Amino acid sequence: MLTTGFRARDGAGGAGPGRTPEALVLLCSVGAAAATVAQPFALGRTLDLLLRDGGADGAAGRWLALSAVLLLGELLLDSLTSLFTGRCNAVWTASVRSRALDGLLRAVPERAGPFTPGDVGTRLTLNAADAGGAPAARAALAASMVTPVGALAALAVVDVWVAACVLAGLPALALVLRTFARDTGASVAAYQDTQSQIASRLLEALEGAATIAAAGTAARERARVLAPLEELAALGRRMWALHGRALGRSGVLVPLLTLAATAVGGLRLASGALSVGELLAVCRYAQLTAGVGGAASLLGAVVRGREAQNRTLALAGMPALDHGTRRLPPAGPGDLELRGVRVVRDGRQVLRVDGVRVEGGTTVAVVGRSGAGKSVLAAVAGRLIDPDEGHVLLDGVRLDRLTREALRTEVAYAFERPAPAEGTVAEAVAAGPRQVSPEQVREACRAAGADGFVRRLPSGYDTPLSTAPLSGGEHQRLGLARAFAHAGRLLIMDDATSSLDTATEHEVDRALRHSVRPGTRLVVAHRPSVAARADLVIWLEDGGVRAVAPHHELWHEPGYRAVFGAGDTGAAAPGAGATRRSEPEEARR
Repeated sequence: MLTTGFRARDGAGGAGPGRTPEALVLLCSVGAAAATVAQPFALGRTLDLLLRDGGADGAAGRWLALSAVLLLGELLLDSLTSLFTGRCNAVWTASVRSRALDGLLRAVPERAGPFTPGDVGTRLTLNAADAGGAPAARAALAASMVTPVGALAALAVVDVWVAACVLAGLPALALVLRTFARDTGASVAAYQDTQSQIASRLLEALEGAATIAAAGTAARERARVLAPLEELAALGRRMWALHGRALGRSGVLVPLLTLAATAVGGLRLASGALSVGELLAVCRYAQLTAGVGGAASLLGAVVRGREAQNRTLALAGMPALDHGTRRLPPAGPGDLELRGVRVVRDGRQVLRVDGVRVEGGTTVAVVGRSGAGKSVLAAVAGRLIDPDEGHVLLDGVRLDRLTREALRTEVAYAFERPAPAEGTVAEAVAAGPRQVSPEQVREACRAAGADGFVRRLPSGYDTPLSTAPLSGGEHQRLGLARAFAHAGRLLIMDDATSSLDTATEHEVDRALRHSVRPGTRLVVAHRPSVAARADLVIWLEDGGVRAVAPHHELWHEPGYRAVFGAGDTGAAAPGAGATRRSEPEEARR
């Protein structure tokens, strides 16, 4: 992902392009600063020689040539500084962005929940760019200190009294910069947070564009999206006010220091302690020394980059799952066992499962009301998250002791909303931990009921997914096809058939039993038809296991029927018959 070969450890604790790009910026900037500091001395010396003997001995010409070389050198080094600054910004932006994205994708999924899509987008774009510019700005800021320090040293060599005059005014300039750095940090952080709020609200509006249009609430939605704009404007004005105040104060102090140095230099010239050329050098060195106040812009860039880096790399620092070194026994049936599992969120126990064992090859449905813990159980069973207590075992091996490859090869997921993918339809289905042949892709699509509409696409399986005119249900079937193509000994389907009609869902279930690699199936179910076709049902209530039994046995329980909205209407017709009679009503809903 990076555009450079440099690899090192940076201060943020992750792999980056190293310090070489920043060092090149620093080296060129320091070289340009050194040339700037040397120029007044060379020009002053040239002037003195010309005034003394008109340059008859050629010494003035040599000093004049040196002045020209210094000027050209400064121009060349400034050009190289600009070139290396662009390269440094590019490689560091790429590094920060890549590390943040990698951390986001590797994180425990639920830990990424607090970061809204708009917030993530802002961190990976605007904030990453600001963070990428910080190293070059830091190098330029360090080099900008070389000029005033070098000029002050040269000034002391030329005339110590003028140097003392200038030195007396530097603490005031340093105080201006310190105040600016302290005050601007909080403003920058608040500004970046507000940018993220606007981006998040805008993405939410785009996702609900159809609803907004149908409800005629565009004006209200526009007001909601732009509500933080007033705060953003206020923060922006405050940042510019701080910047302008720092520049204004330094703009007053710099001329005063220069004027004082010129006055002292004039007095020294009148007393014969300075020559005309030395007075020229003194005036120029006073200007360069007082130029420390001009570092406010660079300091602002460093502060902005630091805050942006903290925001962006917060994604890289999210906790990820640690994996073990073990592998599953070969040809295991897919026995799944949950021992003493507890999951706690915000001090509340959202899942407790103990002593539940699913034999390999079994299809088990997980049912329960909204908030009962179904998706949490599905996440724990395939180790998308770790339980706070207890363990999950697959074929007798704890999931947290498996290697990443062993876990993700043998545990596959299908979700309600499949992840977007690039490339063709075939490439999207084939993407995963296993090597999948074109024929296996087609078989998986047939099993998911997707082969028919895929063949009708302009280029069939070679149609770019981004241009394929697919409905929500068709996208979901492609997600199922991908899960079927990579099915291991455990396949977990979390509401993965919600967009399918009952007939298609039944066909998918039949294909899942006969056309997909045999193994254990854990299906989060919202329809009684899905539970009826399962071998076993885990009935959750308030995060705990209410019962584990076949559907036809549980159907006698009014509470179980109420999970599907059946109430007492099906009490007289338990089992599969009751389920079949309840399905038309469910389909109408």
